[in-house]
Amino acid sequence: MHIRPYRQEDKAQVIALWEECGLVVPQNDPVKDIERKRRVDPDLFLVGLSGDAIIATVMGGYEGHRGWINYLAVQPSEQRKGHGQIIMSAVESLLSAKGCPKINLQGRSANEAVIAFYKALGYGKDEVTSRGKRLDVD
Repeated sequence: MHIRPYRQEDKAQVIALWEECGLVVPQNDPVKDIERKRRVDPDLFLVGLSGDAIIATVMGGYEGHRGWINYLAVQPSEQRKGHGQIIMSAVESLLSAKGCPKINLQGRSANEAVIAFYKALGYGKDEVTSRGKRLDVD
């Protein structure tokens, strides 16, 4: 797998991958999420390719205090081949180079496979309660 930053021409493949992986939910508009990311630290939005096909994505973020991981996706037919670990390592390295001391992420608590994946990468369960508030209510 070759990893590089997201390019605008990747949009359709990226959104299709996210939909295939179940990451697109009604409250998240993937087009808007991509456009927002392109304005803030676009170097932290990575795609993994096999030939010309995008088979993995990760969207990292850093606001000076904590790093965040969003939209980690690996094409289902390519899962369990190390691609998720490789692209996570790439975004972790970029975050570390920016001085990021800790990375946070959120996952749906019912998704046991994802929880096990992150645990295998060294991500522990923080004893916190996650809260959110939508500011872009349309």
